[in-house]
Amino acid sequence: MDSTSRVEQPDPNIVGSEGVVVGGGEGTGTSSASAATEGGQSTTVSAAPPSRYESQKRRDWNTFLQYLRNHKPPLTLARCSGAHVIEFLKYLDQFGKTKVHVTGCPYFGHPNPPAPCACPLKQAWGSLDALIGRLRAAYEENGGKPESNPFGAKAVRIYLREVRESQAKARGIPYEKKKRKRPSTSSSVATAGSAIAAEAGGSGGGSGSGGDGVIGQQPPTAPNTTV
Repeated sequence: MDSTSRVEQPDPNIVGSEGVVVGGGEGTGTSSASAATEGGQSTTVSAAPPSRYESQKRRDWNTFLQYLRNHKPPLTLARCSGAHVIEFLKYLDQFGKTKVHVTGCPYFGHPNPPAPCACPLKQAWGSLDALIGRLRAAYEENGGKPESNPFGAKAVRIYLREVRESQAKARGIPYEKKKRKRPSTSSSVATAGSAIAAEAGGSGGGSGSGGDGVIGQQPPTAPNTTV
């Protein structure tokens, strides 16, 4: 068979730290361009290197495109659906580094198992969620329309939710989002009254304590769907 007809094999080196998916792509080195000056001399202008997020997003995008090329039958991006995205996420589980206990394991639901077991390693929910966020952004940056974005499909969101819930039970680690703290009505009224008193009478009134308005830190998960 002619060498040009060989199917390109997927690159197995697509997993970074703690299940973060990476792929083959360009490096993160700086790029430079030469510009001619009036005297005929050239000067080199160095562009700022891409951020870590942008580099990761580019590698993830290249990995997904390679997956489509290696798919049997090969898939085009235009025909990719939410079902194909879920298939891609399941494919990535073989490169995962997170132990997910099965129902029959004695350490099921144990956050710190005292001994090793034969349960499979998978991609952590947080890694999949962040990956989908990057791919969703990359799809639109590469000309895709938001309304046809397969990474934002309802089926993908449902799948990620199921992965989150199943891994929370298996690992004994609940995934809970912190809720935004809202100032109470009484505190807001007291704060407004204090401001009016200070403006009208100088230093006479005492100041009421309003709500802290602090928004709890969200999990490092993406956008979006949140794999």
